[in-house]
Amino acid sequence: MKNYAKITPVGTKDLLFEECFANRTVSSILGNVFSHRGFHEVLTPGIEFYDLFSESISGIPMEYMFKMSDSKGRLMVMRPDSTLPIARMVTTRLKNISQPIRLYYNQRVYRYNPGLTGRSNEVMQTGIELIGAKGKHADLEVITTALEALSKCIPDYRIELGHAGFFRALAQKLPVSRSEREEIRYFIESKNYSALNSALDSLEQTQAVNVIRKLPRLFGGIEVLDEACKLCDDEEALKTLEYVREIYNDLSKFGLGEKLIIDLGLVQRNDYYSDIVFSGYVEGSGEPILIGGRYDNLLDSFDAPAPAIGFGINVDEIARVMMKRGNVPQKKNADVLVHGKKGYETEAIKYTSTLYEANIIGENSVFETEEEALAYARANGIKKIAIVGEEITTTDTGV
Repeated sequence: MKNYAKITPVGTKDLLFEECFANRTVSSILGNVFSHRGFHEVLTPGIEFYDLFSESISGIPMEYMFKMSDSKGRLMVMRPDSTLPIARMVTTRLKNISQPIRLYYNQRVYRYNPGLTGRSNEVMQTGIELIGAKGKHADLEVITTALEALSKCIPDYRIELGHAGFFRALAQKLPVSRSEREEIRYFIESKNYSALNSALDSLEQTQAVNVIRKLPRLFGGIEVLDEACKLCDDEEALKTLEYVREIYNDLSKFGLGEKLIIDLGLVQRNDYYSDIVFSGYVEGSGEPILIGGRYDNLLDSFDAPAPAIGFGINVDEIARVMMKRGNVPQKKNADVLVHGKKGYETEAIKYTSTLYEANIIGENSVFETEEEALAYARANGIKKIAIVGEEITTTDTGV
């Protein structure tokens, strides 16, 4: 039987040194943005009951989740999403807190990605949830928080805006089953033109079918909304387009220029999202690093209806792009290696502590001889070595 003790599971990886520092740096930057905008940090369990993520609620297929059972045989999953656990928390632990409630999180999510295509099964995700607030004020608050968060990490991002209600209004007019509708949704989301056309060719070529066929191509500036309005006369669909126009115009006042894009093909995850949706992208990454939107119907599943909007950011991917660009500060080596002579080990540790108080990075030597300590310092780029005995002498290592 093959022994897997020395390898990591498919879709996971060890993070070393600079990678850990980069991830921690990104998490810290984003956490500061969120806290300064009034959001409060929460953490949810890494394992939850499967019931919380049943596909009818989450839109996540069961086969995409990592499952296990507890001691009573109940089905559990490793957390595949952060929004649903926070919704559970709000409707239980925070049910007596006045709304709106501003929350943010920084935690790992686990989801199987068939074929992977460069994606990981384990992702550090951070994001915010604004629960109990509806309307344009709340939408702009969350979207501008997303803009600020991305700008602090990677200034040359782009944000794509869409509306879940546009596809929903059109899809209701299709004579298809729920599963067929979700298949069409997937083809639009992945911009699989060939598969989308094949699925629609078998239907009567109504106006709704023709508009849905063009959804993946309705992508660009404000002119996209003008084109969509000409293609469609459904009253409900037209209302969603006018709202996207409002949000686009308001965000344009921040001088976003070409960073702001309309994408009416944003149709993620069943009916998880109810209204405005948005995604963030950066050059050097082939997947969205930010996904968000309004999900006003989600808390109905917990018998505690409330409007809500939020987004999640892929910390691992931002950290990877920032490292590739050299935009993450390098973790400094120790300034001084402190070596205690025989009988002066305690004094050496105390001296190392005094360096820390003076804002000097000191590392305590764990070697038996001065020669070994000096060789280690040179190998690790430490410029000075302090020898602690009756006196303390500090010399350059020659690095």
